[in-house]
Amino acid sequence: MKYSIITVNYNNKDGLRKTIESVIHQSFHDFEYIIIDGGSTDGSAEVLKEYDAQIDYWISEPDKGIYNAMNKGIAHAKGEYLNFMNSGDCFYSSDILEKVASYNYNTDFIVGRDYHYNEIIQKGHASVLPQRITMIHFFVATLDHQSSFIKRSLFENSPYDESHRLVSDWIFYVEKIIKEKKKVQFISDIICRREEGGRSEQQHEINRKEINDYLHKLLPSGVYDDYSTLSKLDRTSLYRLFNICENDKKRKILITCIKIITKFI
Repeated sequence: MKYSIITVNYNNKDGLRKTIESVIHQSFHDFEYIIIDGGSTDGSAEVLKEYDAQIDYWISEPDKGIYNAMNKGIAHAKGEYLNFMNSGDCFYSSDILEKVASYNYNTDFIVGRDYHYNEIIQKGHASVLPQRITMIHFFVATLDHQSSFIKRSLFENSPYDESHRLVSDWIFYVEKIIKEKKKVQFISDIICRREEGGRSEQQHEINRKEINDYLHKLLPSGVYDDYSTLSKLDRTSLYRLFNICENDKKRKILITCIKIITKFI
């Protein structure tokens, strides 16, 4: 089996239905669909019963948080790659799984882009990906699990850490990609259309504190300070800076420009 699509839900009946519809109408069918509901009281269980024939496994029971629920999904997954498309988010198009499968990559992570849409202002934007993954990327951002396909074998003996409220998927990426040097293949396709104002965005301060606590343990203080300075650039400029520095000709031009600018400041 190629993919396991896992949806975690709690009291988001309408979002759950939207997500289910986007999954079951994919043109590519070599996947299983798993839904873990945290014992919702808003009618989500009735939605699950409605789609029972099109869901391979679902359960509705109290859990200990989002990562406990995601780990429950992982425990039941049999696909080569796992994708976490939580309630309210949906695949960008009905053929996106077919597109991803057509690349036939043999890598640890396949990562595409998200499309963030704001219903109030009716505007959206696609996420920006670096040309290659570095620690500075994880200092300022993460890889969105909605647009990532993760080899199931990476979770063997290392599920999500349930002691964190919001950043265990971020920590998982750092542990696997930076520490263990697992391979990442970026693709330009938009995988997911997601709701703005997700839990991590609503609780930004908690999110950042958990990240900083981990980074302070991981990085020497001097390295942390250097990354903190670099993070003052917006993400697009930061990625461009890294790309320029890796090109000899462009780097020389950049150094000359910096010398000229500093001379007049």
